[in-house]
Amino acid sequence: MLLTPMRYKDYTWPHNPETYSVEYRRQVVVHKVPFGQYVLQDVGETCRIFQGEGTFAGPDAYEQFQALSEVFAQEGAGLLVHPVWRTTSAYFISLKLEEKPLPDYVHYSFAFWEDCGAYSTGLVTVAAPAQSETSSAAAATQARTYIVKKGDTLWGIAKRYGVTLSALIAANPQIKNPNLIYPGNEVRIP
Repeated sequence: MLLTPMRYKDYTWPHNPETYSVEYRRQVVVHKVPFGQYVLQDVGETCRIFQGEGTFAGPDAYEQFQALSEVFAQEGAGLLVHPVWRTTSAYFISLKLEEKPLPDYVHYSFAFWEDCGAYSTGLVTVAAPAQSETSSAAAATQARTYIVKKGDTLWGIAKRYGVTLSALIAANPQIKNPNLIYPGNEVRIP
C-alpha cells in the first residue's frame, strides 16, 4: 500500500518517517480532603503529542534536514498532514539529530503538539466595561446559568456554550480558583 507523504506547513517529507507514535494525555487534579484522604478531578484531555524518528538518505540528506530545521524555526502552528493520523493543527515542538550527520545520511527525531484551538484568539486581558443601569438590567435578564455536574471543567463549559474561557472566568468572580469547581456550583454564562 502506498501512503501519501507527511507534510507540515510548506514542507513535504521525501519519504515518511520510519517510526511514529501518538500519545494521548488526560489531566487530573488532586484535592486533599480531611483525614488524609483525597479526591481526583478529571479536568479533561490535554493536547495529543505526535512523535517519531526518520532518516534522510542520499546526496541531499543534509539539505533535507536543513530545510526541515528551517520549518521548525518558523513561529506558530501549522497544518500537520500524515497518512495515518488525522490532519490537525499542530506546533513543531522538537527536532533532534540522533547521531552524527553524514553528507548522505541524517537520522533525526521530531515531536508535534496538537493545537486544540482552545485559545484560537489568543490570551487577552478582560476588563469589565462600564454599563448604565438600563444596560445592566438588560444584561441581567439575558444571563444564563449552568449548574456544575461531576467531571465538569470551566474549559468544557466554555466550549459547550461557545464562549471563551477568559470571558467565562470574568463573568464568574465568585469562583476564586478556575481549576477548582464542584458539583452544584452555579456558573454564569456570558
